[in-house]
Amino acid sequence: MKKSKSAKVQSQQQNGHVLPFKFAKLLDPEASWDKDQLGDVLHWIRQVLGLVCGLLWGAIPLVGAIWILVFLVLSSGIIYGYYAHILKIDEEEYGGHATLLQEGLFASFTLFLLAWILVYSLAHF
Repeated sequence: MKKSKSAKVQSQQQNGHVLPFKFAKLLDPEASWDKDQLGDVLHWIRQVLGLVCGLLWGAIPLVGAIWILVFLVLSSGIIYGYYAHILKIDEEEYGGHATLLQEGLFASFTLFLLAWILVYSLAHF
């Protein structure tokens, strides 16, 4: 007999096996998230965004503090839109808006600045 999908998941969890992460879960508002998983996803979304914006800002070339603010607003807006509108989670279960919006912010900001400065310096000097 074939096991149902939920029976397979339960047996894998009971046996102590690590379940593979499925990318379909990233866009599923009905998926269950634990605090660490959600934090990791938000962190890596921010890292990719920081790298892409840093490369783009350096290649264009954009200069000035206003572009730092644009990155911070864009990054926080995308993260907020992702967890509030796509995942539709209750942010209070995960520590509130401040906790979710801070996840990966400083590492992403550092990566953004590094990419921006390196690309700008290498391409335009």
